[in-house]
Amino acid sequence: MSTPTLSIRPGHPAFLDLEWDRPLTGWDTPRLVELPTGLHRHVVRFVAYDDDIYAIKELPLRYARHEYRTLRALGQRLSPVATAVGLVERGWVPADEEWSAAVITRYVKYAFTYRELISGGNFGPRRDQMLDAVAGLLVELHLAGCFWGDCSLSNLLYRYDAGAIEAVMIDAETSELHDELSTGQRMHDLDIMVTNVAGGMADIAAEQGLDLDDADMSLGDDVLARYDALWTELCQPVLIGPTDSYRVRQRVDRLNALGFEVEAIDLLPVSDRPEGRRLQLRVTVGGRNFHRTRLRELTGIDASENQARYILADLRYYEASHNGASATGKAVRAIRWRVEVFEPLLLEIANRMEPESDVVQRYCDFLHHRYLIAAAQERDVSNGEALAQWLEDGMPGYDLDDDAETT
Repeated sequence: MSTPTLSIRPGHPAFLDLEWDRPLTGWDTPRLVELPTGLHRHVVRFVAYDDDIYAIKELPLRYARHEYRTLRALGQRLSPVATAVGLVERGWVPADEEWSAAVITRYVKYAFTYRELISGGNFGPRRDQMLDAVAGLLVELHLAGCFWGDCSLSNLLYRYDAGAIEAVMIDAETSELHDELSTGQRMHDLDIMVTNVAGGMADIAAEQGLDLDDADMSLGDDVLARYDALWTELCQPVLIGPTDSYRVRQRVDRLNALGFEVEAIDLLPVSDRPEGRRLQLRVTVGGRNFHRTRLRELTGIDASENQARYILADLRYYEASHNGASATGKAVRAIRWRVEVFEPLLLEIANRMEPESDVVQRYCDFLHHRYLIAAAQERDVSNGEALAQWLEDGMPGYDLDDDAETT
C-alpha cells in the first residue's frame, strides 16, 4: 500500500484509516456518508468522525496546495469560509492527475445547498435573504483583498442565521489574495458571478423541464445590485464639518449595525470652501463579525452574526430589567443572564429537538416568537409564558412576511 503525506491541523482526526491508496471514487470505507452537494469540477465525498463530518475534495497537487493555503488565510480574516483541516499529497501519483492530492475541510454544520433551497416551497420568501447573503459575502471577500474568480451558487453553502441566511464560501481553488483589490478586479469578479449564477439557474430550469424564459435568470443581476448598494454604503467617503464629530459616531454605529467591524477612522482635510473647512471621513471596515465578537467577549457564546445580534438584544432586555450602572455590574449581569436565562432555555429547547438540529437557531426562533406575542398583546411576556405558547404552536420559525426586530 502506498503511503501519502498528510498535513493535518491539530484538533482533528488523523484520517489514517481512510483509503488513500486509491481515488475517492473507489472508496468503500464505512465512514462515508451521503450529503447533498452542488455541481463541482472535482470529486467530493464526505466522511464522519464522531460528531463531525469532513469534506474531501480531490484535485491536482498544485491546485490542492493553493486552495488549502488560501482557505487557511481567509479563515484568519473572515468567518463565513469553510475551515481547512488538512492537505493530502499522494507522492506516487503524477502531480497533474486529478487524484494526486486532496483538501480536507470541516463540513459546515446545519448547512444546505442552493438546490435544496430553490427546490423547496419557501424559496420565494427566502429569495431576498439568499441574495443578501451572497452579496454580503462578496463584499466581505473583496474588503479582505480576495478575488474569488469563480463565485457560483454551487461554490457556496447556506445556513439559517436568525431571521436571515448566511452564505459560506467552500471553494477557493481559483482565488487570489491581495493587499487590496482594484475596481477592475472587483468588477471582473462580479461579472464572473453574474454569468455563473445565470448558468446555475439555467441548469435548474433544464432539469425541471422549464423554458429559459421561465428561469430566474436575473438572480445574479439582483445580487450585483445589492452588492453595489452595500459596497457604496461601506466605502463611500463622507464630507463633514470640523464641529460635526457626532457624525463620526453615527457612521461607526451604522456600520456596526450592519455587522461590520470598524478597524480605522481617517479624517482627511479637503480644500477650503467659502462655506467653511471640510473633512473627509473615511472608515476602514473589517469582517462582518461585530455582534458575534461582542457576544463571545461578554458571554463566551459562539453564534453566527445575525444570531448573535438577536441574542445580544435578549441580553439587553435582561439588563434593562436588572438595573445597575457599573461596568462590573454589567459583566456580572451578563454571566447571570447566561446561567439563569440562556442555558436553561437552551437545554429546554434542545431536549425537544433532533440531536443534529441547530439549537442556537431555534433559540432565536423562540425569541422572535416571544416578540410577536408581546407585540400582539402590547405587554411584556415572560420566558416561561412565551416558551409554553411557542411549544403549543409547534415551535415555529420566522414569519418571512414579518421583518420586525426582536426585543
